[in-house]
Amino acid sequence: MVTKPAEGDPASTPQIVGGHLVARRLKAHGVTKLFTLSGGHLFSIYDGCRAHGIEIVDVRHEQSAAFAAEGWAKATRQPGVVALTAGPGVTNGMSAIASARQNHSPMLVLAGRAPTIRWGQGSLQELDHVPFVAPLTKFAATSASTAAIPGLIDDALAAALAPHGGPAFVDLPLDHALGEGADAPAPSALPDAADGPPADEQALAAAVALLRGARRPVVMAGTDLYWGHGEDALRALAEELRMPVFLNGLARGCLPADHELFFSRARPLRKTGMRSSSASARRASSP
Repeated sequence: MVTKPAEGDPASTPQIVGGHLVARRLKAHGVTKLFTLSGGHLFSIYDGCRAHGIEIVDVRHEQSAAFAAEGWAKATRQPGVVALTAGPGVTNGMSAIASARQNHSPMLVLAGRAPTIRWGQGSLQELDHVPFVAPLTKFAATSASTAAIPGLIDDALAAALAPHGGPAFVDLPLDHALGEGADAPAPSALPDAADGPPADEQALAAAVALLRGARRPVVMAGTDLYWGHGEDALRALAEELRMPVFLNGLARGCLPADHELFFSRARPLRKTGMRSSSASARRASSP
């Protein structure tokens, strides 16, 4: 919702409800879905998402909403966004927040919070969330005002996407979500894990020397290869040097399961004293 400036007041700027500021910022960063369990502290955000074309996926438990957001991040390599209502709504989502931290999954957690004007008076589900979630997140902060919301969303998403990725948390007091503030200029581009810093030249030279001197090199790739969009480089390296590839974590699938250089599990045939042939060593099971 936008409040137009008073007629004859050219210096004033349109004022926008805080929940709509949230939705506008999410939309500007390409977010298309908000996972949640409906809670009263979040209604302004829902109104904003409906107005700005962000689909609301409403589930039956906050834990499910938070895990769905992480699942979305894993499937798309884009930030998953979840909105959790105040108090137990946030604590119900903490297992998924911890999972996202361990998996390096970029996730933005938006939390409703008791209004600042009534803080300390026993407001509905009043709880200081940041001390709970800070050890599990890359970024955790409470908005200081309605006008601060767009910049806070920018900072949280940037933190969530910067390598190594992970969850970020933004607390939105109810009076800020319902209050009015001016929209911010268009945001800067978010970090792209595929455009990470260049490789260290000395480390790269050392790796090349090790590969050249290796008799039977293999590739073991894990989750960060997936987040870094390294599947094409992995395939090129394996095919150039004819190296077997073993994949772990989210890297599973970065080389097709039917590729001749993909191996799932392999071990020597100890009872006969024979080494496993490529045929017997190949996929014991699908990844």
